[in-house]
Amino acid sequence: MSTASPIGELAGRFSGRLLTDPEDMAPFLVDWRKLWRGAASAVVQPDSTEDVAAIVRWCGEHHVAIVPQGGNTGMSGGATPEVEGDVIVLSLARMNRIRAVDPLDNVIIVDAGCILQAVQEAADEVGRLFPLSLGAEGSCTIGGNLATNAGGTGVLRYGNARDLCLGIEAVTAQGEVWDGLRRLRKDNSGYDLRDLFIGSEGTLGIITGAVMRLFPRPAARVAAFVALSSVASALALFDRARATLDTALTACEFLSEECLALLLDHRPDLRRPLAEAAPWYVLIELSGLEEEAKLRAALEDLLAGAFERGDVIDAAIAGSVAQTRAFWALREGISEAQGAIGKTIKHDVAVPLSRIPAFLAEADAAIASRWPEIRFVTFGHLGDGNIHYNFSPPRGGDQQAFLADQDAINRVTHDIVVRHGGTVSAEHGLGQLRHHEAARYRPSVETALMRVVKQALDPLGLMNPGKVLP
Repeated sequence: MSTASPIGELAGRFSGRLLTDPEDMAPFLVDWRKLWRGAASAVVQPDSTEDVAAIVRWCGEHHVAIVPQGGNTGMSGGATPEVEGDVIVLSLARMNRIRAVDPLDNVIIVDAGCILQAVQEAADEVGRLFPLSLGAEGSCTIGGNLATNAGGTGVLRYGNARDLCLGIEAVTAQGEVWDGLRRLRKDNSGYDLRDLFIGSEGTLGIITGAVMRLFPRPAARVAAFVALSSVASALALFDRARATLDTALTACEFLSEECLALLLDHRPDLRRPLAEAAPWYVLIELSGLEEEAKLRAALEDLLAGAFERGDVIDAAIAGSVAQTRAFWALREGISEAQGAIGKTIKHDVAVPLSRIPAFLAEADAAIASRWPEIRFVTFGHLGDGNIHYNFSPPRGGDQQAFLADQDAINRVTHDIVVRHGGTVSAEHGLGQLRHHEAARYRPSVETALMRVVKQALDPLGLMNPGKVLP
């Protein structure tokens, strides 16, 4: 750290931990995918919101940048510092209290450092459901979920993290505490400052607490793993499910045979749920307050009609909770399996539902024509158009050569995404990975407005520099 920022002085400003030993700091300076390794003068782990405010004020006095970090499970390098600059990492790991649970108001108030799974369990203890669910729920935090406006598998019925949040507590770039922990469903008393912070990836301030919505706990869940010949058939199945099942339709996920085969190679404990392979699969789940038999009958009727129309090749309906979990393991284990075989090129894109087949057809053809040996790992959230359009290197191929083509692959993919009315970032955030690309496709007036907001809230530019805006 520069002589202008005496780290010893910071230690006396807050309670909690201050790490300066390189070995202690190392886990906080590399992202989950191990694509970005940064540098920091210290890692701070405050115990309270007041501690966060004191740290931010000290950083403002000494012009030290701050990188907020939750569970460090992000896909885009948003919680990893850059390699240069006077910066500290502010880890919220010690701020992990469940502050209050109110079943009547259907809310839970939590510290930003609460692990997502802990929030789910606290809701379950009072007979409620907190529906945000994603593969990293055992280690990601609510603060990180809000900072990236996480989606996950329940968006179809419950919405993104933004939709699940009623109010937040945040520390501004000036070190002031904004208490916006409101439980209200209706509050039209001014600008929606909450939504400015949600999805901002810590570039405007630091979320330290949140009021999250709860829902009635479903009495039953029923899931089916369905084989289809095309994505168009998968969309036809989803459209029919949406029209006939209404709010009972909780999730509709899709994955390719390449994804399933990759996962089964990596996880010998998992089993192929259907006798024969198919080009595409859909995992569909119903849940509700009705008894399980009623949900199962509705799912059986849906699939019977799909068989008659020729949309479905084969299907298996889970016969137990364990089998439902096994189906979900096939969907949620894809990223880990892909990472286990080496370097990956990931895209977190979204297009309108009606454009999914055309987008995939055009993008697949464009990529295959230039990189014929590349492996496609395509899966995602069919119900909201969010596609994880990923690639792995050819079997036995040079992984560094594969990564050398990343920029070209990104450009081809994203040009086609935008041509189909889509976005280059759906739920993972921009971080270091996508902020330049997002700027390329964003209208200039939109970028200008974002810069005005950034300048107004963080005039010194100390909040998570190098993220969101290039």
